[in-house]
Order: sequence, then C-alpha cells, then structure tokens
Amino acid sequence: MKMANMNMIQSLNSALDNMLDGDPDVIIFGEDVGYFGGVFRTTDGLQEKHGNHRVFDTPLSEGGIAATAFGMGLNGLRPVVEIQFADYIFPAYDQIVNEMAKVRHRSGGEFWSPVTLRTPAGGGIRGGHHHSQSPESQFTHTPGLKIVYCSTPYNAKGLLISAIESNDPVVFFEPKRCYRGPFYGDPHSVPTWAEHPEAEVPESHYRIPLGEARLVQQGSDCTVISWGAMVHVCEQAISDSGVSCDLIDLQTLIPWDKEVVVDSIEKTGRCVIVHEAPKTSGFGAEMAASIQERCFYHLETPIERVTGWDTPFPHTTEWDYMPGPSRIAAAIVKTQED
Repeated sequence: MKMANMNMIQSLNSALDNMLDGDPDVIIFGEDVGYFGGVFRTTDGLQEKHGNHRVFDTPLSEGGIAATAFGMGLNGLRPVVEIQFADYIFPAYDQIVNEMAKVRHRSGGEFWSPVTLRTPAGGGIRGGHHHSQSPESQFTHTPGLKIVYCSTPYNAKGLLISAIESNDPVVFFEPKRCYRGPFYGDPHSVPTWAEHPEAEVPESHYRIPLGEARLVQQGSDCTVISWGAMVHVCEQAISDSGVSCDLIDLQTLIPWDKEVVVDSIEKTGRCVIVHEAPKTSGFGAEMAASIQERCFYHLETPIERVTGWDTPFPHTTEWDYMPGPSRIAAAIVKTQED
C-alpha cells in the first residue's frame, strides 16, 4: 500500500477523492466547497477533477443544505455535505434530528438516507464565540445518528471513508486546531504534535470501523479518555504528570467502544475524561455514568472530568478556556491520591 506524508486537511481531501473515484453515487456540496475548495481548503481541487455536477456550491442555508442532502440520500445518492463551522449546524438541527435520524426507524427499515455531515469544530484559531464551539453532545442524544470526532491525519481518512459508506447519517466532527498543526501559537502546545503535524497515510482507500476506539498508549495507573484535539493535549499532560496511563482516543462517540474503556478501567482503577466542550451535559457526563454502571467495584477514586468552562467560548482567553496540559495533569495526579 503506497503511503504519503499528509496533514489532516490533505488526508480528508484524499478520502473524499477516493470516494468520488470509487462510487458514482457520492456527491459533495456546501458553502464554498466547489470552485474555492472550502474555507479550510479541504475540498481543494475536487471540483476541477470530478466536475461541478458532483462537487458544487450552495447558498448560505444550512437548513437547506441538510434538507437537500436528506432527499438525495432517500433517492439513492450518498451526499457528503460540509457545514462550514460546527457553530452553524444549528439551523440544520431539525432536518438532522427529526428527519435523517428517524427515517430508518419510522419506515421499518424500508428507507434510509446515508448522509455524511462534515464540520470543523473546536477552538484554537481565535475564532471567538461563533467559530469555536464543540457541539457533539447535542447530537449524541439522538438515536439514529452516528457521531465521529477524528484526531489524526490517519484516522481522519479511515473514519471519513467508513462514515460515507455507512447507511446511517453521520455527523463527522473535525478538530480545526489539528488541520495543519502546530496549534496556532498556543503557549502550552504539544511539542511532538507541533513538530510533526503530518503522518504517513495510505493514498488508497482504507477503513477504520466506526465504534472502535484507539488505544494511543498503555499504562497501569490511570485511564485517560478523550477525542479530537484533546487527545494530543492529553499526551503531553500524561508525560507531565509522571503517572503511567492508558490513553484512549474514542474516535466514535456514538456508538462508543465500551469494551476497550471497561477493560482499561478494570486494569487501572482510575479514570479521567477530557473534552473541550462545556462540562454540564457534555458527553463526558454520559461516559462517567456508563463507566460507573459497569466498573463501580473496580474504581479506586472518583471519575475526574476536565472540560471547557460553562460559559460561551471566549475570544482573547481561549487558551485558558480549553483544557491544557496543566489542568489535565492535575486531575491525573488527583486520581492517585488515597
């Protein structure tokens, strides 16, 4: 299998190119994704190669984009749409939650709409209130959707291909902070990630199954669980803490890999969950409850959560808002206290 050095933007572009090449039912549309190649250049060159009937621009109407994709999916196509920022997915919320997520169930499996909704999420680019949110938990509450949050160039491509091939609608979150690396001047950036924002990625088609977590590193004394950009921050935090930790990149939030998580916590007896979204009703709360149900007799200390604050995402103080290595390391150390 031929490999190439790619950053996340390039790996996502490669996934889309592979799927357009391999499946005539795949189409891509959204705001500025055609001629301009996307605001982050993720779809750069795809319209020129595959034609404007398969890669095309839309009006600024997220609700219209989602509704059009839903109808196309019902009629045999595999639409991949881009919501330019995750903050702007809410005008499409009704179509995603009440239409896409419900159609297989209300039709008894007779109809489905295999739509993939790609959207850049999270902070790290000084985007302020309306270009920095991580709204994943607002979709994990909806049966019928699959929720993916990639973290590396390698898993971004493999997960996106699996999402497009799925017959269920998938909301696919991409951490814009990791698109090109380094972390845009973060004073607490992760040195290894800043120095190596690219990775070896196969040029051809490959899948990473949805619902499988990635064990980033192994340890004995604590389980750290995260997704998206926070996975890399956790790597630095674990190193800073001096504690031997399993680090689990969840990759898919719905369905999430309960077996890998439970096996790790039964080994370590301690758990820290890290996400960038606000704490209250974040997906970390659901994970903590599920872990408590399954691992109560194995837990030696309370489950710790390190998250964004329960405020709108700030502009000038975004690096204080997002969990950094020091906050995460302190939580890891706290789990070691008797």
